[in-house]
Amino acid sequence: MSMPTIPAPTLRKKELWLLVLAGVLTVVALVSMELGQGYEATSDIFWILGGFILVFGVAHLTLSMVAKHADQVILPVVAALNGLGLVMIYRLDLAQDQNLVRNQVLWTMLSVAIFVAVMVLLRDHRSLSKYAYILGIIGLLLQAMPLFWRSGINADADIWIQIGPFTVQPGEFAKILLLIFIAQLLVNKRSLFNVAGKRFLGLDFPRLRDLGPILAVWGVVMLIIALQNDFGPALVLFCTVLGMLYITTGRASWLVIGFGLMAVGCVAVYQISAKIQTRVENFVDPLAHYDSGGYQLSQALFGMSWGGITGTGLGNGYPENVPVAHSDFILASFGEELGFAGLAAIILLFAIIITCGMTAAMKVRDSFGKLLAAGLSLTLAIQLFVVVGGISKLLPMTGLTTPFMSAGGSSLMASYILIAILLRISDSASQPWDGAPQGTDQIIDESMRKEVNK
Repeated sequence: MSMPTIPAPTLRKKELWLLVLAGVLTVVALVSMELGQGYEATSDIFWILGGFILVFGVAHLTLSMVAKHADQVILPVVAALNGLGLVMIYRLDLAQDQNLVRNQVLWTMLSVAIFVAVMVLLRDHRSLSKYAYILGIIGLLLQAMPLFWRSGINADADIWIQIGPFTVQPGEFAKILLLIFIAQLLVNKRSLFNVAGKRFLGLDFPRLRDLGPILAVWGVVMLIIALQNDFGPALVLFCTVLGMLYITTGRASWLVIGFGLMAVGCVAVYQISAKIQTRVENFVDPLAHYDSGGYQLSQALFGMSWGGITGTGLGNGYPENVPVAHSDFILASFGEELGFAGLAAIILLFAIIITCGMTAAMKVRDSFGKLLAAGLSLTLAIQLFVVVGGISKLLPMTGLTTPFMSAGGSSLMASYILIAILLRISDSASQPWDGAPQGTDQIIDESMRKEVNK
């Protein structure tokens, strides 16, 4: 049996130099933090830079061989966010005498390895559509797994499972599988969603019997909230599905229906969940509950207020005063020590990834790829919005983590899988096209079909 041929790498100069820049940014941040803490910068910094470039260099080489046409900006931006997250976790470790950063470095290495594996094994994103319904069932099972496989963690939400010495949050991976399923469902049922029903206030509303899919998603979301007592991931999934449905149909009536259902669901959950009631009370007036549930948000607001526009400087603030600052409040730590300018820069880095993902969605030629890329990009955008809204008192806290930056292995691994699929779609979108379908499983948009017929 002949061995498979390894494609020769293609020079991706922009990506390589941006990765070096991301490594330099990480080292500069680390040196600044060390000096801010009163330590001397040592030659170990160069080992950190070398390790950073080595890990992401392997990812770069993989893309150069198996995804030559993929976007060259996404991976360096992800590397920069990941590096800054490691620096802040290390800074919090020094203040709290913990050792989270060592585990996070190992999770980063494992996540990049999974990223490489997905890029090598997934040679065509359209192959996911063949198994979309199976992946959807697996996603639902993963989402429900913590209800039956207890982790032993004393928390207010049942979202973890215990595997040996590790705790895993299967919902992070279930989200990606469910988005694959929903993208294929919307492709298959696209004509059904476009059927017009009643017209009211200038909007074409769908027929009642066509509301089945979105009602089913709404029901699953409410069930997850009720059983797991976890509002954040369900909110992100529902809003993402709603956005994908709007992209599919272009009808604002679906948004009206979706947000109406979400409002009804939020009111219902508020009535039955003491956890949600407490978070809303802390959101409305955190200082009134400073000695209890409002302490975390109050300290975060104090810190960001002290940081102001330019921040206190890395290592010169007190972000450790915010409970669980390394997880769902890590952006508040950056807001304190890098100020509004630094926090805005981080948000812009996420905006670059989201923009590149949406660009791939517009350029790729099959409907499944368009919806999947748009859904993955929307997920990042909505999750970031909810996290920033939570730390800035724009929204109640949901417990969501910041992708690529917060401590934790499940979120990091799932985020790298998401980026791998996005880059695979980007590679397909940028490949030369002769105007003909590239396989029997490809579904061309109606607009594309008309152009081909011309």
